[in-house]
Amino acid sequence: MNTRRRTKIVREGQYIAEVEVELIDTGEDWSPYLSVEDAYKLDHVRAALRCGDLKTAARLGRVFTLNPIAV
Repeated sequence: MNTRRRTKIVREGQYIAEVEVELIDTGEDWSPYLSVEDAYKLDHVRAALRCGDLKTAARLGRVFTLNPIAV
């Protein structure tokens, strides 16, 4: 069983968060996959962004605001 760190992107409305997670590779058909804790972490970040709670989301990852550019 191998593990590797990856950055997952969570987008909700005008916000994006980069969240570090660990992928578990067992060499089976369904791998690589997330641990249950990392899956919940992504869910918590998504919920925090949806509610506008940027402080909570920033504790779990790097938060960015999307600003459209008028051309």
